[in-house]
Amino acid sequence: MSCSLLEFCRLQELKTVRDYLFQIQKPDPAEENKQTENELSWDTSDWESSWDADNNKEEEAPPTPAVNEETSGQGGAWLQGGAWLQDCVVSLSPCSDLLVVAREQKAVCLSAKWRSDGGGREGVSLAVSWTGTLSTDDGECVSSSICIPLASQKRSSTGRPDWTCVVVGFSSGYVRFYTESGVLLLAQLLHEDPVLRLKCRTYATPRHPGVTEQQEELSILYPGALVTIDGFSLFQSLRACRNQVARATAAGSDAIQPPPLAYKKWALQDMDTIVDHSSVGIMTLCVFDQMKNASILGGFNASVKGSPPAMSQYVTVGGGPYTGFYYAVEGSSQPLLSHVALAVASKLTSALFSAASGWLGWNRNRNRNRPEEEAVQKHKPKVEPATPLAIRFGLPDSRRHGESICLSPCSTLAGVTDDFGRVTLLDLARGVAIRMWKGYRDAQLGWLQVLEEHGERDSSPGPAPSLPRRRALFMVIYAPRRGILEVWAMQHGPRVGAFNVGKHCRLLYAGYHLMGVNNVTSRGWQLHAQQVSLLDPVSGALRTVDVPFHLALSDQRSERSRDLHLLKRLSALLRDGDLRPDVLESEARGVLLDIRHPAIRKQALESLLSNRNAPVSCLTNVTHAVHDVLQQQNPEDVDPALLQLCSSQLKLLQLYSEIQRLHSEVCSDQQDSSLGVEEDVSLVGPALQRYARLTSRPSVSFAQDSPDAPLPPQAFLAQMECTADGALRVRRTPELEWTLLGTFVFWGCLFGRSPIQKVCGTLQQAGVRPQQLLSLLLGVWLQRERDVLQRPEEAVRNFHAVLVSLSSMAGAVEESWDPQSVSPWWQQVRSTCIQSHNAAAALLAAFVAHRVAKATITSRADSKLQSEWEAVSLDLEQWVVCVRQLEDVLLLQTLLLVSPPPPAGGAATRCSIKTLLEGGAGGIADSVSKWVFRHSLSPERLKEVFLSEDDQKTAEGREQHGEDGTAGEDRSRSKKLLGDVCRRFPHSLSPDLVFAHCCWEHVVQWNRDPEEGRFLCWAVEHLRLVSSPQIQLGVSSMMWNTFLVKRLSAASYLVEKVGKAPKDRLCRRDVGMGGDAVTSFLGCCVQLLQILMEADSAVGGVSAPELSVEEAWAGGAGPASIAQLALEQKGVHYPLVQHHFLLASMLHATMTFTLKVKPLSLFDSKGQNAFFRDLTSIQLLPSGDMDPGLVLLRQQFLLRLLTGWVQAIDDPPAPPPPVGPPASWWPSSCLELAPPLQVNPDVLRRHLVCELYSRGLDLRAEEVMLQVQDQDVLGSQLLVLAGQRLSYSLLHQPAQTQPAMELLARLPPTLCTWLKAMDPSELRCPLAPLARTSRLVGRLVDVLPENHAQYGLALHLLEAVEALAPED
Repeated sequence: MSCSLLEFCRLQELKTVRDYLFQIQKPDPAEENKQTENELSWDTSDWESSWDADNNKEEEAPPTPAVNEETSGQGGAWLQGGAWLQDCVVSLSPCSDLLVVAREQKAVCLSAKWRSDGGGREGVSLAVSWTGTLSTDDGECVSSSICIPLASQKRSSTGRPDWTCVVVGFSSGYVRFYTESGVLLLAQLLHEDPVLRLKCRTYATPRHPGVTEQQEELSILYPGALVTIDGFSLFQSLRACRNQVARATAAGSDAIQPPPLAYKKWALQDMDTIVDHSSVGIMTLCVFDQMKNASILGGFNASVKGSPPAMSQYVTVGGGPYTGFYYAVEGSSQPLLSHVALAVASKLTSALFSAASGWLGWNRNRNRNRPEEEAVQKHKPKVEPATPLAIRFGLPDSRRHGESICLSPCSTLAGVTDDFGRVTLLDLARGVAIRMWKGYRDAQLGWLQVLEEHGERDSSPGPAPSLPRRRALFMVIYAPRRGILEVWAMQHGPRVGAFNVGKHCRLLYAGYHLMGVNNVTSRGWQLHAQQVSLLDPVSGALRTVDVPFHLALSDQRSERSRDLHLLKRLSALLRDGDLRPDVLESEARGVLLDIRHPAIRKQALESLLSNRNAPVSCLTNVTHAVHDVLQQQNPEDVDPALLQLCSSQLKLLQLYSEIQRLHSEVCSDQQDSSLGVEEDVSLVGPALQRYARLTSRPSVSFAQDSPDAPLPPQAFLAQMECTADGALRVRRTPELEWTLLGTFVFWGCLFGRSPIQKVCGTLQQAGVRPQQLLSLLLGVWLQRERDVLQRPEEAVRNFHAVLVSLSSMAGAVEESWDPQSVSPWWQQVRSTCIQSHNAAAALLAAFVAHRVAKATITSRADSKLQSEWEAVSLDLEQWVVCVRQLEDVLLLQTLLLVSPPPPAGGAATRCSIKTLLEGGAGGIADSVSKWVFRHSLSPERLKEVFLSEDDQKTAEGREQHGEDGTAGEDRSRSKKLLGDVCRRFPHSLSPDLVFAHCCWEHVVQWNRDPEEGRFLCWAVEHLRLVSSPQIQLGVSSMMWNTFLVKRLSAASYLVEKVGKAPKDRLCRRDVGMGGDAVTSFLGCCVQLLQILMEADSAVGGVSAPELSVEEAWAGGAGPASIAQLALEQKGVHYPLVQHHFLLASMLHATMTFTLKVKPLSLFDSKGQNAFFRDLTSIQLLPSGDMDPGLVLLRQQFLLRLLTGWVQAIDDPPAPPPPVGPPASWWPSSCLELAPPLQVNPDVLRRHLVCELYSRGLDLRAEEVMLQVQDQDVLGSQLLVLAGQRLSYSLLHQPAQTQPAMELLARLPPTLCTWLKAMDPSELRCPLAPLARTSRLVGRLVDVLPENHAQYGLALHLLEAVEALAPED
């Protein structure tokens, strides 16, 4: 809370800078020539390395005028002590990223770099980035320099500098502009006198709407003239020069012409000597000042213009007068355009050419052009004459001579130093000196402008509207003779800070920011810059001054400043965790009693009350002391808010201490009549035990989040507050904090460790509303369910006693009882139980509340009615319904808590009465379906849940026989629990409703992960188990429209485009799943469409089912169930469904057997247009006879399908797919597809018989052969197969037997010729046993009629086979 001196940067290689500027070491001669002749000096790494390598040549360096070898220690000490910096010209960029140190002709640039030391600390440092010689004329030296950062024009870098221009003034009058790396951009000779001072002014946002916006400019002071360069013109010229230099360097060109600058040149008159200046900016006089000046200057008859003219104000310091004020009326002098010197351009181009030549190795003839350059350099540019500007007024002091002037950031004040060791504060608007300090010889000045912190003005009492942030102004004075740095508040404020620093430091104050910014580009950005920097040449540290805003508010004896320091001291005490409680109490009491300002005292007291290290005794004693002091004061001087805070916090602390004391008392046995509640608990005892086992699994929690952790008084105070009428109110906090507060108040009572009546009486006397106490009680009871279930009988008995005590408080239950009205007290309990996800604790609370409510209502009814009839009220009826619902929820939640098998995971679903009612009629079935999915319960196992008891025992015995003992027992318990839940909800969990929701849940999960084809297959199986055709039809339609039709369309067009079964990559790209998943998906689509057709056929003969819910759950209002949505679906168009069934079957066969086909091409244009339309619409489908060519393509496809199936069953057996139809399903399916496709099924059967015989599967072929109608054609085909087999046995075997050769010789010539014409290679299995061939020939002889043309050939073939069979 006080001033501080902070180090923000450190200079590296400071000794290197000093040695180079004062020539302590002698550099390499070749490199020195290179530096003097080449101002560009693009790369100095070679120069620096050679300089470091030549340290052993120090004795060869000749003495320089600045440092003499004959000084016996005095000069060395002068250099080592840091006084050398006073002989240098130093300038720092406002962004603190560039520091320039120059002396005579040489300069060193230090750029910002990120550094890290060995200790792990990181920070910014300034390291040497360039060294070289700046002067080009003989005898000229650097007299002044500044670093101007130029704003970036990129949108991504708005508010940041693009690069920094180094402006250097020389004793020859030249002003040269360089880059950070020493590249000369521009040189101007605007006046032939030495440059005394360079100063810059950049754009600043006006504080008030009436303040004139100041333009950017660069001002150059000469002994007899002042030159101001327009900032916009300078910004554009520097950017253009930098771009030209970069292009010329890259291209090796010498065509460089720096653009002219717009400037004004004034000859300042009526002043003997001028050594420094400040350009205040444009100002406009008020009408009174305009008339005053006109009367003084023009006399009585002077005329006054209508509007005051705008003027530029310049303030100079020097001698005769001591300070001068100049005013230049805008428009009185036209801006001049600078004449670019030919010598400068030639020098620049020559330097660029020399640099490029040096890079490329062309510097052999470098010295050849030197005389020409020197000749050209002698021609200086034309110097424009200055416009005379008379002094308006000054501060005359014949013996006093000004040395420097420093303008404040607000441009209204300025500090002036003189040769008498005084610092004078000037009011520039009035032109008067308003303050003077003495004893500051050779002082250096700077300014600090500090913004008010956010919220600083909000601490004042009373209403605090949105106020702008104020600004405080401080002057920084560095006195090098005394080695002290002081900070003074303006204008007549005290010294707010003083620091002992070295005597050779330099105070660096820029007074400007980025150049190239205007009122548009400056919006929304903040430049991070140090206003004042102190450079210590001994340590190399750059420090800045940090001044808090409040130091500018008043003097040292300000109560506010003193109170803020006390508040800071208290904060430090509270942060010290090792402080003893008695010491903390005494220190905090002393600080709070010493604070005078009410707002700060309130803030300090709130900080103490919110600190977790302070014990309750400390808080009580300190708050009581502050309260006593306030009561002893005059009531008019006491802040009512502070007094109210003390009173309320004292009341809360006393309540906290009293509850703590009651919890520590030894509690005697408390008897409570809760017999009816214990009977209710015993009835649900098994269910509670089963629920407790499932919820008692270990879990991970943090110690600080444990409900058993003690509640600190700070948390108690944060959750309680006092109202205006003196009552206490509990703030609604997050669930964890609410549970901690309820545990602190009631947990001891619930387990018999605290006196219930005393605790409730204390809370009632404190003024806490019973409704809030009831909410706290229910909160801790429900959230700590696991602890309650460990000792349910004791917990229920004590809960009953606490609830009776709270119900007997005033304001809890209404005195007037109406049987037809609902009590808000009991409705609060019911609402909490209904919303709770802790089913067991909510059920126990409902048991207790039901008994207490019944007893209360009965007693009041007896006192009023004096009747023996049992009292009946709406409250009791709602309690009966609530208890019934909680019992159902307990059983359902127990089922949901059963963990799935190890591969599965995820958190268990939590349900409550509210969530189930909001879930609508299908909310319960939806929860069960999610449980079924998590447990991977197959449709067959789910079907067994709904079987009769005998059937269930048979199924369970079969499961346990085939499974591991533990797994089988777990599954058996889960199925039994699921059966109990279904019997508990006979309507909400009817078989059709459960299967429908399970079907929908599985298809939803499949849609999230299409690679899991098992989910979709199980969804279809669940759908198949639905007994109602109406529900089947509706769910099928919803599944088709929502999930399947788009993917089937994508698969169809993909297969049509490829012309065969696509590869896995294409399937993933177009359909969104792999090849195997697409095959499974198409099979499920076939089954779904088949179910859809069957359901549509059966709808007409069965009435729609009536869906209902249990009586206790009839009040639910939510979304409709899947079954209700299914019954609302429209009927489908059967031919269109069959049309899609044909396409899906073809696609499934194509993917299964990798067939080559374009499935959409097997349909005409009408059929293709009807695909993927709404199944409820009536489309124009193909009718009549189909095109024979199209029918032939379909027949070929089905024949390839049968061939693929026969090949698949004949190949070595592979593991069956986990999902999909069985292998024997394909022939029947193919034959079913033939009639709709107008293909003759008999052709398919004959082809199947031939394929089976060709594969050697004679027994299967004989089964199919019985179904063939055209036996003649089949006989001819089988005759060929038999001939091929016999031909292979007689003619094509590798080893011919003697009997076979003899038989071949005895065969008739006709048969022999026919056998030789057979090709056995067409057979898939040519080596068939002769017994099978003989049986085949015998069957074809029976099949062929006697008048058949090949009947005789068949007989000869039969004789040959029979003759060959015994030999075999």
